[in-house]
Amino acid sequence: MGNDDHRRRKTPCGFCMAVFKWIPVLFITAVIAWSYYAYVVELCIRNSENRIGMIFMLLFYHLFLTLFMWSYWRTIMTSVGRIPDQWRIPDEEVSRLFRADSPDTQKRILNNFARDLPVTNRTMNGSVRFCEKCKIIKPDRAHHCSVCSCCVLKMDHHCPWVNNCVNFYNYKYFVLFLGYALVYCLYVAFTSLHDFVEFWKVGAGQLNASGMGRFHILFLFFIAIMFAISLVSLFGYHIYLVLVNRTTLESFRAPIFRVGGPDKNGYNLGRYANFCEVFGDDWQYWFLPVFSSRGDGYSYPTSSDQSRVSTSSPTQRYDAMGDTTTSRLDGNPTDKLIGASPLDTTNHHHNQSPHQVRSTSVLPTQLLQIQPPSTCRDELNERQQKLANGQSLDCSTPAAMSSPDERGVNGAAVYIEMIGDHPLTSADPAKGFPRPPNGDLPV
Repeated sequence: MGNDDHRRRKTPCGFCMAVFKWIPVLFITAVIAWSYYAYVVELCIRNSENRIGMIFMLLFYHLFLTLFMWSYWRTIMTSVGRIPDQWRIPDEEVSRLFRADSPDTQKRILNNFARDLPVTNRTMNGSVRFCEKCKIIKPDRAHHCSVCSCCVLKMDHHCPWVNNCVNFYNYKYFVLFLGYALVYCLYVAFTSLHDFVEFWKVGAGQLNASGMGRFHILFLFFIAIMFAISLVSLFGYHIYLVLVNRTTLESFRAPIFRVGGPDKNGYNLGRYANFCEVFGDDWQYWFLPVFSSRGDGYSYPTSSDQSRVSTSSPTQRYDAMGDTTTSRLDGNPTDKLIGASPLDTTNHHHNQSPHQVRSTSVLPTQLLQIQPPSTCRDELNERQQKLANGQSLDCSTPAAMSSPDERGVNGAAVYIEMIGDHPLTSADPAKGFPRPPNGDLPV
């Protein structure tokens, strides 16, 4: 509990409120105590004729009851914890924060104080989360509880039936409490079903002779069924929250991250990893109400951290690569690729192969814009007409030899293609044969 809650208890009104909070817990305890009497005394001891069956019924009943009450007690009595002093802002900084003339100034003050704290959550305006009542920087997934009057680590909700906040330290106990309560109610309902049916078969005279014991069994079955119906939905919902690593508050209001903004699945690491974060890595403690959760309650791994770990392996996840599509509105991606290539201004023709001719007088982005000379346009049209008619071409005389800028290495003609330029030499394997009509026209 927080310091404000202790101060409230010193007043008469605060003491009455503290007592009033325990009424739901006392009601649940009274129902469990009455169900114990109705099941053990009225159903098993006074009504059962099969002693061996009664022993097995009482054995499993006390097993489920023990796990149920153990989980319930741990959920109630586990403290919400206390935020360390390193998260608390000094009084002079708080005064300067409240005197700030603009939200940007407050944002700078909070960000400067929290620069060494492991916080990734932010407010709507991108500022570090700050609790005005507790005067602390809120750790990730922590919220201020008005009933407990303090900030609670990984707060799920405040449950009046346990008179405590469901938080990082007791969330496992709370889920086990719901599960074992459901098992307890179903077990009581199934084992009392036979006597419940027999209750409606007997006559009025036999009913009076049986006394009030049968009414206990009747109400025991009804109450077990009603509690089981309500617990099915609640337990199933929290199992879903465990598997997606989300609290009840986060399911209604997504956490805001410094990088990425609001994201309900920001802490989703996969179903098994999410389950182990709450129940621990050792399976021997999964179904026992002992603390085995991962972490310290102040920092949590995120789904982006999980993606970086997975992409560091040789086999990369495709969804971690981002959007691989290219917008056509940004222009031709081939032009961008060629334009980004460095220009080689050094003469390395003696080391280049015939298919790697590079002209130093023409920019790479201009290679795709070279037009045939006007003196050979008619010849080019004629060659295109022959190619369209399936006729062979005479390639003994190269075209486009009208200027030095249009020549390749050793005076060979240059063929402009989509990627590079290729000289046509006597060693060309296509000599004497027309080049396929793929856009590679001689210049």
